[in-house]
Amino acid sequence: MRSLTGYSSRSATTDREGEGSRAAAVGCAAVRIVRFSLPGTVAFGVLEAAGPGPGGMSGASVRPVRGHPYAELDLVDTAIPIESVKLLAPVLPSKIIGIGQNYADHAAEMGSQPPADPLIFLKPNTAVIGPGARIKLPEQSSRVEHEGELAVVIGRMCRHVAAVDADRVILGYTCGNDVTARDLQATDWQWTRAKGFDTFCPLGPWIETDFDPADADVEVLVNDERRQRGSTRQMLFGVRELVSWVSSIMTLLPGDVILTGTPAGVGPLVEGDRVSVSIAGLGTLTNDVIAGE
Repeated sequence: MRSLTGYSSRSATTDREGEGSRAAAVGCAAVRIVRFSLPGTVAFGVLEAAGPGPGGMSGASVRPVRGHPYAELDLVDTAIPIESVKLLAPVLPSKIIGIGQNYADHAAEMGSQPPADPLIFLKPNTAVIGPGARIKLPEQSSRVEHEGELAVVIGRMCRHVAAVDADRVILGYTCGNDVTARDLQATDWQWTRAKGFDTFCPLGPWIETDFDPADADVEVLVNDERRQRGSTRQMLFGVRELVSWVSSIMTLLPGDVILTGTPAGVGPLVEGDRVSVSIAGLGTLTNDVIAGE
């Protein structure tokens, strides 16, 4: 059994227990939290014994969690071979907060100046899909693009979080793809339509609870061709600053996701493409692209 930061209705700025690194705050080693399905069952679990094979899944198994992962983890006794389960998006957030133009090179390719403050937008939770699920191209758009990003998963209810306290409200990190209808983004005053279609927020493959977001490589491949490559060290606003900024505007709930922005190299997706977002230390999120229904 492993403890994680518990659900709390108190602001992180008024609860000083367990300060320090993420590992110190939870008092345990890292785990990879997954969400999976079996016939008739959807549950959270912990990924165990993943080896160096493709995707880090060789010899892996899943040990289910009783309940949810936002409190002390209560693991069942029996592990399930990874081949027997279907991995889903590792979290179903109440909201997804996107950060726009958080890399100077991406702002430049969009013809914009870097923002003075974090530029935020919302994606609906109905946009979320998991690893292996298919991105559907909507008929309203003729230009859908990938945006590979580091995703931050919140682990406890919080408001007005100081940047120095941000680690204590973060459950972990995963890969995200902020799929965007670029032509609609260019014509609409607001980005909701361009960012909000069903399947436009792939997340996964798991939540890594012990990860340093300061300098991790972010790479996007489309059909094995590299499109994007950058590092989180290039972000204009770092993870802790973003958590503080967003929580000064809205209450964050366990499972909420902050997409931290994308490096340069965004490009089109067409029917038949396979897009993979890889982040060093986290894994790879892969989705195929199909025509919308």
